[in-house]
Amino acid sequence: MAAPLLCFAVVAAAAFAGASGQELTADYYDEACPQALSAIKLVVGAAIVKEPRMGASLVRLHFHDCFVNGCDGSILLDDTEGMVGEKTSKANNMSVRGFGVIDAIKTAVNTACLGNVVSCADILAVAARDSIVARCPPAGDDEALASLDDTPTTVDTDYYQGITQGRALLHTDQQLYLGDGGDSDALVQYYAESPDKFWADFGAAMLKLGGLSPLTGQDGEVREDCRVVNQG
Repeated sequence: MAAPLLCFAVVAAAAFAGASGQELTADYYDEACPQALSAIKLVVGAAIVKEPRMGASLVRLHFHDCFVNGCDGSILLDDTEGMVGEKTSKANNMSVRGFGVIDAIKTAVNTACLGNVVSCADILAVAARDSIVARCPPAGDDEALASLDDTPTTVDTDYYQGITQGRALLHTDQQLYLGDGGDSDALVQYYAESPDKFWADFGAAMLKLGGLSPLTGQDGEVREDCRVVNQG
């Protein structure tokens, strides 16, 4: 069931094509560093085993990075004397997390690639992809229970099914399905009854997100450290 959702993975994860290329390509790292994607997957997998919620945190980092001036890894930059970045803004302070995992990934890929090859924006995209893959149910039959929905650590459509049954945890969520036959009702019902359509639409949305104004060619750089811009 998870396969359609993950169609975005190969493209979105590698499509950013490091700073040396002018166009985005899905197979950029096949030649630039064949070990890069597997190195990222190992670190992400270990982080999620240690803390299952880390997967959602890494996906959020990717979303935030792309929605604020495009996919450039700017959410990872620490503040300096001359620059106050996104990381410590009021909207993000004490809410975005996972930076230590990104640091660990950067170290791992630099070792695997024998140098500074994989961009920080690409690391965010691949980490988000691998987080979703790691948390997708193998057959959609997860029976874990939690306060938000019945499958809190998996990507599935239980959220929509719960809303149609009046089981939304938050009042604002339940407003998506009022039972009055409106457009919102129809969309919630559609995803609740058609998981495959949800996977396909979610994958398409992630692809679209991952293509928001990435820096290519001479417009960007592959940072040595994702927390600071390169010197000189």
